[in-house]
Amino acid sequence: MSGKKHVVFICTYNSVRSQMAEGILRHLYGDRFEVTSAGVAPAGVHPMAIAVLRERGIDISHQKSRSVMQLRGQEFEYVVTLSDECKYKCTLPLQGKRNIHRPFQSPPEIADDQNKVIEGFRSLRDEMWKFIEITFKPYVPQD
Repeated sequence: MSGKKHVVFICTYNSVRSQMAEGILRHLYGDRFEVTSAGVAPAGVHPMAIAVLRERGIDISHQKSRSVMQLRGQEFEYVVTLSDECKYKCTLPLQGKRNIHRPFQSPPEIADDQNKVIEGFRSLRDEMWKFIEITFKPYVPQD
């Protein structure tokens, strides 16, 4: 056992929001938290999520989409739902010692202007970064 607190981020497709959150938390506080992500209907990691995190020096290209059902029976300190679909419409088989619900709007994937798509993903990345710092930094011992 590593002594790290286990965290799972859950969204609808485990394609964008939960994948980005997994990568950001691992980057910021991976020495303190064991982190994974899952979705209700996994759809593969979105290439734009990979691209915008790479801009910040985070590589999530190795991460895989998985179903929440694959994580049944595992214990988590934190179960973080990132979409209202997960919180209100799905029966999740996972419960943590701390359940956190913070919905994020999924970025647009189709737009007349490709720059709007990229900016949507960047905006989500930056919002999630702040959320993760605010939520998890208090649990990281200060040297």
